[in-house]
Amino acid sequence: MGVPEFESGTSSLSATRSNQLSYTPEFLVSEGQSLRELLGLSKGSCLLSDLLSVFFRPLALPSMNRRFLRGQGSCKIGQHQDWLRRLLRHGYRFSRTALGCQPLKASRLLLANSAHATIGRLVVSAVVAVTLPLARLTSSSQTQYTPHFHRKSRDSNGIMDRTEKALSVQTLASVAFLLSALVVPSTALADTPSPKAALSLEPVQDEVTYEKVPAADVAKCEVRDIDHPKWTGWEVVAGDGTMLRRFADTNKDKKIDLWSYYNFGIEVYRDVDADFNGKADQYQWLGTSGTRWGLDENEDGKIDRWQRISVEEVSAEVVAAVREGDESRFARMLATERELRSIGLGEEKAKDLSEKAARAARSFGQLAKRQNAVGPNAKWVQFASSTPGIVPSGTDGSTKDVLVYENAVAMFEQDDKSGQLLVGTIVRVGDAWRLVDLPSIGAEGEGVAQGNGHFFTPGSASMASAGGRNGIGEATQELVVKLEKIDAALTATTPDTKVSTLAKLHDQRAEIVESLIETAGSKEEKETWVRQLVDTVTVAVQSGSYPDGLSRLSKVASKFCRGNEGLSAYAEFQSIGTEYVTRQTKDADFPKVQEWYLKTLNDFIDRYPKTPETAQALLQLALSKEFEDKTREAIRNYRRVASDFANTDAGRKAAGAVRRLESEGRRIEFEGATIDGKQFSLSKLRGNPVVIHYWATWCEPCKQDMKALRRMRARYPGLQLVGVNVDTTRDLAVGFLKENELPWTQLFEDGGLESSPLSNEFGVQTLPTMMLIDRNGKMVRHNLRVAELDGELESMTKPKS
Repeated sequence: MGVPEFESGTSSLSATRSNQLSYTPEFLVSEGQSLRELLGLSKGSCLLSDLLSVFFRPLALPSMNRRFLRGQGSCKIGQHQDWLRRLLRHGYRFSRTALGCQPLKASRLLLANSAHATIGRLVVSAVVAVTLPLARLTSSSQTQYTPHFHRKSRDSNGIMDRTEKALSVQTLASVAFLLSALVVPSTALADTPSPKAALSLEPVQDEVTYEKVPAADVAKCEVRDIDHPKWTGWEVVAGDGTMLRRFADTNKDKKIDLWSYYNFGIEVYRDVDADFNGKADQYQWLGTSGTRWGLDENEDGKIDRWQRISVEEVSAEVVAAVREGDESRFARMLATERELRSIGLGEEKAKDLSEKAARAARSFGQLAKRQNAVGPNAKWVQFASSTPGIVPSGTDGSTKDVLVYENAVAMFEQDDKSGQLLVGTIVRVGDAWRLVDLPSIGAEGEGVAQGNGHFFTPGSASMASAGGRNGIGEATQELVVKLEKIDAALTATTPDTKVSTLAKLHDQRAEIVESLIETAGSKEEKETWVRQLVDTVTVAVQSGSYPDGLSRLSKVASKFCRGNEGLSAYAEFQSIGTEYVTRQTKDADFPKVQEWYLKTLNDFIDRYPKTPETAQALLQLALSKEFEDKTREAIRNYRRVASDFANTDAGRKAAGAVRRLESEGRRIEFEGATIDGKQFSLSKLRGNPVVIHYWATWCEPCKQDMKALRRMRARYPGLQLVGVNVDTTRDLAVGFLKENELPWTQLFEDGGLESSPLSNEFGVQTLPTMMLIDRNGKMVRHNLRVAELDGELESMTKPKS
C-alpha cells in the first residue's frame, strides 16, 4: 500500500511503516559549512544553541550538529534577528531519520511526547501574550538568558517553586519568536495530533481487521491523552466514545513503542517495538482477532516465527500459504528438532519428525505451484479434527506428555466452492502449534485421504482397515512404510557412495511409487504420487545418480496420465528437459543437441498449447532466439506468453523481456528494495552511467564479473553499479556479501530468478545478465558481457589515466 508524505511549509515530515516514532533535526548547510560558521557564532554559547540543546535533547540530535550547538554562557537578544535571517536563508527542516527505513508516514511523526507538547503550549502562550515586535528586541536590551528549562512544580499553595529560574518577558518573547520560526513548520510535533493524522496510521501487517472511520466522521473523533499510570501518549475515540486507536510510550523514552488498533471498541491488534529502537519487532492479534503473536527478528516488517498461535490459526495459515505460494509463510509453522526435543519427545522420534518437517519445507513450493484447488480467492472457513490426544511420558523415550492433533483438516472456500486441505499432524510447543507434514489438498466436494498418523495410527480412528474413500488400505500402508525406509537410506548416503548403489535405491523407490499410483484411492491422490515420481526421478537423473531413470521417466505420461492433459504435459516437459541435460556430454555435438531440443519444444507446444509448461517452453524458445540475435522472433514468442499467460509469473517475465529487448535508446525506470530494506530508484542515479548486474551466489561467472566490475568502478569516475541478487532466500545473499564486501547498491526481493519482481521486470532468465544505462537514463545495451563493458564505457566517460 502507498505511504504518503506530507509537506508543511519547508519541512518534509514523514513516518514509517516499521512503526518508528523518532525524528532527527538536521540543519541543511552547503559545501560542508558548519552551523556555527553559517550563523557567524563564536566558540562561546548563545541563546540559540542553549535553546536548541534543551528543546531537542530528547530527540537524539546527531553528534555532528551537537558539536556546533555545544557551549556555555549566554548572548545578547539583539543578535537573534540576524541569526534567524541566516537560518531562513539557508533553510531548516526536520528530516527523515537515518535508520534505513522506508518512506515515513507523516502522522506517526505527529505523535510527539507530552514534554514537547508542554513546550509548544508555552511558546504559543508567549507569542499571544507578548505584542512587542521583533524590531524592538534590539541590542539595547541587555537581558541575559539562562539556558535551562525546568518542569513546573508547585507547593501546597499552588505557587511555582522559587528555586526555579525564570525568563524575562523580553527573553520569552525572543524565545517564542525563534521557536515559532524554527518549529512552526512542525508545530504538530509538539502538540496533540489531529484525528485525521492519527487515524491515517495503518498496521504493519496487512491482514488486520480494524475499525476505519469514514472521512465524513473523522472530524467527530477526538484525540486525548492516555490515562495510564506508567504510559504517555494518545488515544483516539469516536464521536460516541468508542475507542479507535492507542499510541503509547511505555518506557518513558519519549518515543511511541506501542501502536494499538481497535474494532468495535475492542483492541484487536498491536505493533510493538519491544527493544525500543524505533522499529516494530512484534505483532500481536488480540480480542476477537485471535491469539497470534509474531516475532520479526530482523525488523523488516515480515514475521520470522510465531511465539503464540492456536491450532485453528495454524490451519488458516496453511491455507493462506498454499493460496499465495508463500514458502516462508509455510516454513515458519514447521517444527524444528530443537522445538521437538524441548517438549520432551524421544531423540529418535524428534529426529524423525524434524526430518519430515524439513522435507515438507523443501517440497512445499512444488506443491503450491502444481495444485489448482486453492486459488487466489480461497478463504479459510474452519478447522476440523477429532479431539486432540496426549502422547504420555515414556512413549518412544519421551520425557513429558505431548499434546497432538492427528489428521487435522482445514476447510476453505474458493469462489463459492468448498474444499479441504489435510494439514496432518500438529504438535503443541509451548503457546504455539507446529506442523510436521506437507499438506494434501482435496478437490471440490471431496474429502482428503487421511494419512498415516505419527503418534496414534495403531488402532485409532484415523485407520481404516478396509481402506475406503477417506481411509488408507493395508496395502498402501505397507508401501508407505517401505518408501520411508528407502528415503531414510537415501538420506544416509554420502558423496562417496557408489553410483550403482544410489541407482539401485532410486530404482526401488520408483517401483514403490508406481505401486502407490496404481493403488491410489482417488484422482487427486494418484496425481500427487505421479508428480512425486516425476520430480524425484528428474532430480536423480540430472544429478547423475540414476542413469537409467530417463527411460522410466519417458514412459510416465503414457502409462499413468491418460485422460489428464495437465498431468501429461507436466510429465512430458520434465522428461524433455531431463533428456536435454543428459545429451550434453563432453563429446556431444552441441548444435545438434540444440536443434533437437528446439524441435522437441515446438512439437510439445503444438500438442499442449495452453498448459503452464507451454509457457515455459515458449520462454526457452524465445531465449534461444535472443542468443542467436534474432530479436524479432524472440519478441514474438515473448509476446505470445505475455498474452496467453497473463497474470502468471511466466507472463510477467515475458512482458519484462519484451520491455528489455525494446528498451535500447529509451529512458527506462527501475525501482525495488535494497537487500537491507530501503527503497531504490534508478532515476536517482541520473547524470552517471549505470551498470545493472543480475547475480546469484550459485553463479560462478557472476562472481568473476564482480571482480571486473570493481576494477571498472575504480577506472571510470562516476560509474554507478547496481547489483540484483536473485537467490531464493535473502540469507544466502547476506551471507555472501558479509564475506565478499561489494561497495555498491544491492537489490533483493523474494522469488528468485524464476519469479522475483526484480527478475521479471526485465524478463531475466539466465545469469549473469548485465545492462548498461547512460547518463540520461537511456538503455545503451540490454544484455552485454563484462568483456564488452570497457569499450562501451570508453565512449561514455573519460577513464583515469
